[in-house]
Amino acid sequence: MSALAETIAIQGRVLRHVLGLDLAPALARLEGARRVWLVGTGTSEHAACLGAAMLATAGLDARARSAASFVAAPPSPGPDDALIVISHTTETAFAGRAREDALAAGTRLLTITAEGKGWPEAIEAAPPERSETYTASYLAALLAIARLASALGGEEWTAADLAALPGLVDDAGVAPLPVAAPPRRLTVLFGAGPAATTAREGALKLREAARVLAEGFEAEYLLHGSAVPLRSEDQLIALDPDGDPTGLTAAVADAAEQEGIPVARLDPPPGLHPLLAQLPLTVRLQTLACRWADRQDVDPDTVILGAWADQSLWALGASQAPSR
Repeated sequence: MSALAETIAIQGRVLRHVLGLDLAPALARLEGARRVWLVGTGTSEHAACLGAAMLATAGLDARARSAASFVAAPPSPGPDDALIVISHTTETAFAGRAREDALAAGTRLLTITAEGKGWPEAIEAAPPERSETYTASYLAALLAIARLASALGGEEWTAADLAALPGLVDDAGVAPLPVAAPPRRLTVLFGAGPAATTAREGALKLREAARVLAEGFEAEYLLHGSAVPLRSEDQLIALDPDGDPTGLTAAVADAAEQEGIPVARLDPPPGLHPLLAQLPLTVRLQTLACRWADRQDVDPDTVILGAWADQSLWALGASQAPSR
């Protein structure tokens, strides 16, 4: 069994651990902040996007950026601002640079990392990932931020809602899959609101784990030109179409079927806030990526290979200052 499959299977346990973490030091860094920036790379950027929306439910001015864009065109946060850097390994170049710049500027700093990574301001949310297709660390970061949002005054979900998530994640990992096998050409995931971020995260997992061509879209963006080259050799996956209050996700799915393009619909458990619903919905896509990796007979745990693994490439953007 792959490390990816083993990690997906224990995500409920990881989330139960997050529910027991002492977040008081993290809250002290965020309370009274004029603005909160959340940054990350790849999967961590997706966590930053959903995390900013979670903190906004508590009335915070929370904004998400990719770590690279934050470093390249910094918004110059000061002592009244807070920065949340999401970096599971603490080795991602631009995330580390954003952290060092924040320390130099006196910005309130909070990080979310794996256990034992040595950043003193960190919420150590999950064990180190053993697969390069990251899963548990993503969900753990989201649950930690959801807890912060509640503690900062957000009333969109209750402690009971958060406590239910580990069980829902366990159930999602063994639920039936929406599509048995990869299509001949392209897999397109799409949704609205928070589900659009999950579409991008799900596409990333499919590309990493199963080496298939996959893209994630916001439903409106897919409609406005990006759907034009799609055909019957492709596969669309509509995320939470019934949860889109505009009806656009469902309408785009219907239009695709009229064009002869196969469409699967993937729904989260009922009754969840749309932001919390992304955790079990993401697990469904993680599991799909893992199963497709088995069908493709590829290793979902060793993803970055060849020239893509050149350390000089990954070091670009790093600060020259020592990490502390």
